[in-house]
Amino acid sequence: MFDNFKNDGFMYMIVLAVIIFVCAQALFFMRKAWVRGKELGISTDALKNAVTSSAFFSFAPAIGIAITVISLSVALGYVLPWIRLTVIGAIQYETTAAIGALQAATGDPSANIATAVEDPQIFSEIVWVMTLGSILPLILIPIVLKKIQKGVSDVASKNSKWMDIMTAAAFIGLMAAFIGKGLMGMGSKTEPKIGDGAGVLSLTALIFSTGFMIFFTLINKKLKKNWIDALAMPVSMALAMAVVVLLNKFAPSIAQIEWRY
Repeated sequence: MFDNFKNDGFMYMIVLAVIIFVCAQALFFMRKAWVRGKELGISTDALKNAVTSSAFFSFAPAIGIAITVISLSVALGYVLPWIRLTVIGAIQYETTAAIGALQAATGDPSANIATAVEDPQIFSEIVWVMTLGSILPLILIPIVLKKIQKGVSDVASKNSKWMDIMTAAAFIGLMAAFIGKGLMGMGSKTEPKIGDGAGVLSLTALIFSTGFMIFFTLINKKLKKNWIDALAMPVSMALAMAVVVLLNKFAPSIAQIEWRY
């Protein structure tokens, strides 16, 4: 009954319904925006250019979304990540939520998304954690965002340098949480699993993604092209993943070295 629960017809019916709803919503608001633009006297050519440029700049986030779907597909199949990321989500949240839920459900702190989830109950628990976690911001933002923005504006008006420091500290703290795990995360020595700890692959991904990002940033500074800036991060991620895949294929004995406790 549950042999193919991650990719059965019911799951595809859900993703189809979600995609139809999201596309219908996008078309509805695009039409409303077009009509309003004409009422404001904006030319048809200008509106077409706005649609074209918006479609182009939507391509960059789509790369990141595709990478997230691929990252989660081993553990959760393709359909659930497809459903999740059709609506809301990013690789930083989706993978963290999935791993946290998997570890809590299995009681195994070394569990990771490199292993397929075969238990329907654990799969369901992961779905609930990922979904409820992404709903909470949608509820909190309308309630508290205005107060937060006011507090930030008050700080910025009194001391702009302190505001810059706070923003930089928040960003650095967020990055440090992910980078630290990629550099120093320990896998189990008694029950070793590929991917449960940091190692050559995570270090390689970090080095090459950073290098590609610096390269595109320098190119953008020289050429001053907005499309380079928009594509820099997702393309850097994709290229770093390609390097990791090639390393694992041609030098698996080196690639699969991981730090263990």
